[in-house]
Amino acid sequence: MASRPVDLRLPVSSRQLALTKLGVMLSDTPQTDLWIERTRLNGMIFGGVSYGIFTLLTAQAAAALMQRPRCGGIIANNRLVLLLYIFITFALGTISHAANAKFTEMVWIDLRDAPGGPLALIENSLDYRINVVALFAYFIMGWCMQALLLHRCSVIWCRARSVMVPMITLFIAMFAVSILIMIQVNTSAVFFAVDTMLLYLCMELGFTFIYTILVTSRLLVMRCQMKQAVAHYNSSTYDTVVIMLIESATLYSVVCVILIVSIVSDCDGLSNLFYLSITNVQGIAQLLIIIRVARRRATSARAWSTRVTAGPAAPTSIAFSRTIS
Repeated sequence: MASRPVDLRLPVSSRQLALTKLGVMLSDTPQTDLWIERTRLNGMIFGGVSYGIFTLLTAQAAAALMQRPRCGGIIANNRLVLLLYIFITFALGTISHAANAKFTEMVWIDLRDAPGGPLALIENSLDYRINVVALFAYFIMGWCMQALLLHRCSVIWCRARSVMVPMITLFIAMFAVSILIMIQVNTSAVFFAVDTMLLYLCMELGFTFIYTILVTSRLLVMRCQMKQAVAHYNSSTYDTVVIMLIESATLYSVVCVILIVSIVSDCDGLSNLFYLSITNVQGIAQLLIIIRVARRRATSARAWSTRVTAGPAAPTSIAFSRTIS
């Protein structure tokens, strides 16, 4: 015989009574800020989508780099280095995504009965080492990508001291700030309460912005010089490179600006939506350039010198491996 529920004569609110009559089971989880919980879950979904795109572009970049160059051997010179770079950044992105996915599982499954419910787990996420690992992977991946930008800037500007000294100084400062954040997260339970994270994002945004301005301005000046030196010179190659760099920088800069605004305005929900995707986005931004490099969709130092003598029909490609005169 089935057991019947026992009436303990406890006070029941009208809302609880209505839900009980409708067959809705009441939960012991406290009523908290559901907006934070929703955005954390939706942010993980967005992170999964961005990781899927990151994985697809990684495979495309690796396949393009392993193909024999159709004209010249420029991309072949740095093929192994670029493949190693792609492997390292993809491994770091995978570690970060896997750690975020595991913590999401812990919030709503493994630790759902923890005091304070999911909201407390989200707010104190850095109490769990798995989130610290994800944060470290993000910083290490950022170091690799900023070093790549620094190398490109060095090549385009022929290692000019007036350009490289400020850029290297900013790179070292970003490295130091990220190390400081790693130290601080061990004593802070709320990630975006760390003031230095705002400083790091601003520096990273500034680094990307300055790099884009320096490289694109240099290319535009070179385009004007080529037009003056060669009659009816086809400058579409330079335009393609400039647009490619701006597109790549814009993609990551937009996410950085959103995170900066969310931190300044103390909007944790907005930061939850985008923070879990930032590691994948910075990887995607660089892969867009690498894929075009490998597929010969832009220009290189050798191709630029060839176009002067061979005319518009000369083959074009891009590789940040040689200095430009």
